[in-house]
Amino acid sequence: MTSTSKPQKSISVVIPNYNGKHLLERNLPSVYDALNNAKTDFEIIITDDCSTDSSIEFIQENYPLIRLIISSQNQGFSVSCNKGIALAEKDLVLLLNTDIELNKDFFKSQFKYFELPDTFGVMSKIIGAQNGEAQDTARFLKYSGFKIKANNFYRLEDENFLTPTAYLSGANAIIDTKKLQEIGGFDEIFSPFYCEDFELGLRAWRLGWKCYYDPKSYCIHDHSSTTKNYRTRNWVKAIFFRNRLFVHAIHLNKNRLVLWFLQITFLDLLFMWIGLKFYYYKSFGMFLKNLYPIIHSRKKMKELMTTHNSTLCIDDVINKMNKMLEGQTIISRRN
Repeated sequence: MTSTSKPQKSISVVIPNYNGKHLLERNLPSVYDALNNAKTDFEIIITDDCSTDSSIEFIQENYPLIRLIISSQNQGFSVSCNKGIALAEKDLVLLLNTDIELNKDFFKSQFKYFELPDTFGVMSKIIGAQNGEAQDTARFLKYSGFKIKANNFYRLEDENFLTPTAYLSGANAIIDTKKLQEIGGFDEIFSPFYCEDFELGLRAWRLGWKCYYDPKSYCIHDHSSTTKNYRTRNWVKAIFFRNRLFVHAIHLNKNRLVLWFLQITFLDLLFMWIGLKFYYYKSFGMFLKNLYPIIHSRKKMKELMTTHNSTLCIDDVINKMNKMLEGQTIISRRN
């Protein structure tokens, strides 16, 4: 697929911020450089999640044209992003973390994906700020027992092939604004953070849209520089595993859902106890306390499927991605 002479699609950059003044100061210039280099119309929306540093003052004094949303209480990543997504007025939304530095040519190879009507979004390669190694590329979707897994990174030998990926990283995903707003952005059950981008990708695939990985663009990521501001390491782990449980409860069909629940109840809880990973018990307890919100999310997904005349389950998505990759030389590594 080659680029056309059509005007580039406009971009709404949505950046959630929590005590990230030092990151905004360092990385916002690169965002402007990349947008200006793309020669497209854009807006930047920053949603501040009740920061206690001088983030708000910094933005108001140095970037008065940025649309700033100020929250009175801390609500987490998905809620903050959704506030910005709801206000986005351009063709595409770039979801961007404060700890991301964009390459000058970040957008150059990504517009072409949106010439396809079924494209939901695209993400670039994420390179670690410390060692320069790839932190994130495309990801396979598969089962491990009855669990949904997307922790195998891969890339294709042919970089011109449109590479499908199981999910779009919330750190640097460019998404069709109309589609993103239509499905309501992130599911806020995942607040404060983790797995909301994985679930969003699954939702998009099941509705018949496609998510891609673009190997020709990249950004630089100061990994976990935001989540490390939160409480203890075990608390963060408990939230991660709770949210992993949410993903399964929302997207598995009924038969797999029952078998998955038996697997986590009789195997995972035992192995976590043997491994002294007691934070998992907190995860499981939080999961059980959220059964009603989970049921609501499943119902909302069912309604979206009906609206889009889709019957795709996770098995169908896996088969669809595998079929797209037929004949391609795959270079993979395990996360």
